[in-house]
Amino acid sequence: MSIATTAACHTNGAEFDVATDTTIFDAVRRDAWFVFNLSGGKDSTATSHAAMVWLDRQGHPRTRRIAVHADLGKAEWRSTSSFVEGVAQQLGLPLLVLRRRAGDMVDRWGQRFTSGKNRYEALSTYNLIGPWSSASLRFCTSELKIRVIGPDLARRYKGETIVSVIGLRREESASRRFTPVSRTDERFAKAGNAAGTRMLSWHPGVDWSSDDIFAYHARHDLALHEAYCRYRSTRLSCAFCVLASAHDLQAATQADGNLDLYRHLVSMEADSTFSFQPQRWLADAAPHLLPQSLAIDVARAKRDAIERRRIERAMPTGLRFVKGWPPRLPTLQEAGMIAIARAPILSRHGLDHRYPDAWSVQRRFAELLANNRIRAA
Repeated sequence: MSIATTAACHTNGAEFDVATDTTIFDAVRRDAWFVFNLSGGKDSTATSHAAMVWLDRQGHPRTRRIAVHADLGKAEWRSTSSFVEGVAQQLGLPLLVLRRRAGDMVDRWGQRFTSGKNRYEALSTYNLIGPWSSASLRFCTSELKIRVIGPDLARRYKGETIVSVIGLRREESASRRFTPVSRTDERFAKAGNAAGTRMLSWHPGVDWSSDDIFAYHARHDLALHEAYCRYRSTRLSCAFCVLASAHDLQAATQADGNLDLYRHLVSMEADSTFSFQPQRWLADAAPHLLPQSLAIDVARAKRDAIERRRIERAMPTGLRFVKGWPPRLPTLQEAGMIAIARAPILSRHGLDHRYPDAWSVQRRFAELLANNRIRAA
């Protein structure tokens, strides 16, 4: 178990504590690879700069450091790519830019909805699934960042100790309140692997406040992304983030470079009948920027969303989706209710009504249950 400490980084008369522990000191002694995760956000920039200063003071070789950026493609602010390149140059780090091969974040949302419609049509799920990621389903982070960066680093630095420097802070949210200074990451390098690869995450600014971050930027003349300084956003992620506040969504609509993306995502809301956030339609962030035809489509989608939720609430509750669904065979009466309820939703999305009556629905449930038993055997 590592013992956490703080190391004061004194520069230009200012003091900022870099969180360290025995694990990080040991990694420095072993000349580990330190990989700085750059998003373009204020936290990653400031804590990366402070960690660079601290590593220099420990005598760690700069030739064993690199920056990495997971490019989310069309979902990013148009300025993010060049901004991250500038941050890496200011830090004096070579930059590795990685992208998901199967498409970017916007593509992934589209793929999710297509898959959801296919599953609904095949009665492989109870309710229609929307396109968007969420606080409880952050595949935007897991699939387009973690699963892109982690495997690449494990291959690139096989047999080495790899420390990912990440700008997480405990103040950011309740879920991050207990973020450790460092942690072992075995997702892409299992303990005792034959190559001897070891992966760690380090959070050097874990105890910093937001005020500390901005003060550090000012003290060291570090650039801030235009999302903060020009459009007054409180955070940087995708141009339109499923976790963003109403203020930040509106801020993003003010950038001309985000306008095409804004209209595209709103068109996805209109097509899917699912709002971008559970309680907030992205269309409402800047309705004056929408063409009239799209505004009409959104109004229809909102009405259809209300009807879809009403229909789904009226379906038999004992058959709602749970792990290992379906939980049981519906009665003929329940199966008839399901067949009737699905019809308008299938029609809304141009899908085939393959199970139009009680008997076909019941047979489909029996088939799904048999498949589950086979998989469990």
